[in-house]
Parts: sequence; C-alpha cells; structure tokens
Amino acid sequence: MSNRPNALMQTGVAPSHTLPTRAGVGLKPEHFQEILATQPDIGFFEVHAENYMVAGGPFHHYLTRIRERYALSMHGVGLSIGADAPLDLDHLNALRQVLDRYQPQSFSEHLAWSTHGPAFLNDLLPLPYNTATLQRVCDHIDQVQTYLRRRMLLENPATYVEFAASTWSEATFLSEVVRRTGCGLLLDVNNVFVSSVNHQRDAQAVIRALPLAQVGEIHLAGFARAQDGHGDLLLIDSHGAPVAQAVWELYAVTLGLTGPVATLLERDNDIPAWPVLLAEAGLAEKQLCEATGQRQKNRQRSPDEVLA
Repeated sequence: MSNRPNALMQTGVAPSHTLPTRAGVGLKPEHFQEILATQPDIGFFEVHAENYMVAGGPFHHYLTRIRERYALSMHGVGLSIGADAPLDLDHLNALRQVLDRYQPQSFSEHLAWSTHGPAFLNDLLPLPYNTATLQRVCDHIDQVQTYLRRRMLLENPATYVEFAASTWSEATFLSEVVRRTGCGLLLDVNNVFVSSVNHQRDAQAVIRALPLAQVGEIHLAGFARAQDGHGDLLLIDSHGAPVAQAVWELYAVTLGLTGPVATLLERDNDIPAWPVLLAEAGLAEKQLCEATGQRQKNRQRSPDEVLA
C-alpha cells in the first residue's frame, strides 16, 4: 500500500477543534425561535452547509445567534467526494466561506457521489471499493482539506446495492482512506445497521473493523422498512423516524469500543416538536454519561481486572 504523506502533513493544517462529548441535534428552521427562547441544555447543533451558501437571509440571522451560545458541526451533502470527475471549485469556495463565517468545531462529508457531468443528483450514491476509487477519493479529500485548511470527517454510507467491481470491504476501504489522508471518521451507526441488514452482515463485526481511533463524531437516525425486488426486507436510511431499539443497542456497543464521542440525532423528515427531539437527544446523552463513567472505572482498575 502507498505510504504517501497526507495533505494535513504536507500543508501543516491542524485538525479543527473538537465537539463537546455530548449529544446534539440537527438544527431545523421549525425550532429556531424556540431554541433561542428556551436556551436548552444541549451539546451542539449540526447544519447542512448547503443551506447557508447565500449571503444573507433568515437562516443566517438565526444561526448567527445560535452559534453565539452553542458548539456547531457543519455537515456537507454536495461535494460529491466519490465522483469520477474533478471537484466543483465554485462549490468548494462557497463551502469555505460558510466555514470561515461560522468556525464550526467539526466539518464532515459523505463517502458517496451525487454529480454526473453538469447534473446534480439528489442522492448520495455508493461507490465500488477498489484501488481506482481509493486513489480518486484520497485525491479529492487531500484537495478539500488543503483548500479548507481544516481536517474533515468522512461519513460511512447507507447502501442498498453493492458493486461486483469491489475488491475491498467498506471498513478496509475507509481505514485506508483515513490512513492516507489524515481525515477522521464520522461513524453513522444507523448507516452501519441499515447496510448490514441489507447485505446480511454482522453489524457489530463491521463496527469493530472500522478505524475507531479516528472517530470524531457519531450519527444516529431512524430508518424505514421496505422490500426489495425479491420480497426481502430492505431498510432505508430515511431520517424520518425515532432511532430504533436495535440501533440504540449497536450504539451502546460502539461506545464500549470508542469511549464517549460527540453524538448527533438526525431528523430530516417528519420532524417532531422540539421537546420530542430534545428528549431523544437525552437518551443519547444518558448513554454517553454511562460510557464516560465506565471508562473512568476502567482507568481505576488494573489491566487484569479490566480483562477479567
């Protein structure tokens, strides 16, 4: 495998400040005024960068006020990191302006593609995991991190089909991308669960194979149930339902491996009232507190006691 120096090492760009090790939620316009009025005790908010790529307007008005009080994660959905084409420099420049304006503690994007020629597709589409894709993805991440002057987190996708051309597992592919570029991992636990059910894999084994030491943020979300062409169960990463119990259980396993990590509750469809969303974030906060307490206990015990 290549030992090429990554973009962060080449340019001296330092990793961005980290998010607080707490639960956060996606910031939605429906909740702007209530958040400002009640100032809830929550770890951070996350926004989609593309919603703020304009000079002004109400979104900027509210985010500016909320950013004064809370940590912020900026999540991109339009870079098309995996596209078989050069990155859109206009989009990259607009992204840098938003990041410079709000100075978020974290920036992330997807291991996916969404562009073909001049067309932009409103989907995050899967990639073949092979050497050619690896080179392209790493080149694009190097370019992004150098241009933005910050480390990015790369999110594992939810997938419904796989490529016969893939020669690596997703976990091995992600591990190599992280190693070569110095980027971090945004570990979407719901995506792992969805993909594992769809492809009949052991979700816990997938989690363990990922580069867990480089996880900078965790995502949790709800899924929808459907059927594929053969009548088999197909899970869809809908972001339109509460987190399923099986995903909560996988999250607990994940925290046992990573220790406490900043965790986002995603809800982009069928958005509930603010107290409902805040209560669900409280469930993640409870697990984070338990993971923190367990880690502190382990530090006070001898290695033999921990392994017993």
